[in-house]
Amino acid sequence: MGNTTSCCVSSSPKHRRTHSRLEPYLPEPELSREDTGCNLQHISDRENLDDLPMEYNPSDHPRASTIFLSKSQTDVREKRKSLYVNHHHPGPMRRKYSSCSTIFLDDSTVSQPNLKYTIKCVALAIYYHIKNRDIDGRMLLDIFDEKLHPLSKLEVPQDYDRHDPEQKQIYRFVRTLFSAAQLTAECAIVTLVYLERLLTYAEIDICPANWKRIVLGAILLASKVWDDQAVWNVDYCQILKDITVEDMNELERQFLELLQFNINVPSSVYAKYYFDLRSLAEANNLSFPLEPLSRDKAQKLEAISRLCDDKYKDLKKQAKKKSVSADNLMVARWCPAIIS
Repeated sequence: MGNTTSCCVSSSPKHRRTHSRLEPYLPEPELSREDTGCNLQHISDRENLDDLPMEYNPSDHPRASTIFLSKSQTDVREKRKSLYVNHHHPGPMRRKYSSCSTIFLDDSTVSQPNLKYTIKCVALAIYYHIKNRDIDGRMLLDIFDEKLHPLSKLEVPQDYDRHDPEQKQIYRFVRTLFSAAQLTAECAIVTLVYLERLLTYAEIDICPANWKRIVLGAILLASKVWDDQAVWNVDYCQILKDITVEDMNELERQFLELLQFNINVPSSVYAKYYFDLRSLAEANNLSFPLEPLSRDKAQKLEAISRLCDDKYKDLKKQAKKKSVSADNLMVARWCPAIIS
């Protein structure tokens, strides 16, 4: 795989040539890809994504701002401005704050997100993608056009590409797929990463005419990459009764080609999308449910703290200097976390 000429250019000549003893042996010039008629790009020739500007690949660069969060800022500012101009009270405060006697925590973490609220946040992000899309005449790929590839036998309305879907409609569509396929909350976050990567690489917009098939392709790919026991394409045909396996295979193939087969999601990018989804939920009054810290949860947190303390004991020993004269200058300080 690492050889540039492997699988593309034959390394041995077609005819064996005889050379005279008096003639020096001249090696044959290496054939180029144009001469061989093979224009496959080698992995070493691919453009390094780290060299690209951050705003062009937010799904690859951990420091680039996510697209959905920037698109949602416009609506959030308009809502706040409307409340200020019309002197409308935002309503009763629903957020619970911790005190000395009670600590409120939600059950969603970056490693184990809450499934229901993560799907709600992803649906809200897709909603802002559609609502605040760039209307500049970008092309609509046929593979994602619901008119050409309907997901049901019901007749698609003539104005199917003019009315933006509501957030509840997007949520019901995503929730149905996740519930039937028994997918995890982490898969929902990876789905959003692939969706924004597709919009960036293919230079297309998600709109009322293609949002269902784009979301379906992202879920299909994310479930295969993330879950150990992936859902097969034929299983999605059991969920969406009127879709064929051939259509699912073609959707997956073209989705991968548009992603340039880049399905890697670094942990830093995953964490960025998770926390940006939490910021989106906070800005839209979609807070994760808070519950008082119980004794059982406190004991579990204390056990995890002790486990981490034992894990980093070796690092603590390595941080200490062997020289006695340097001990007073460079000392690693460790403070144990106490949760009562």
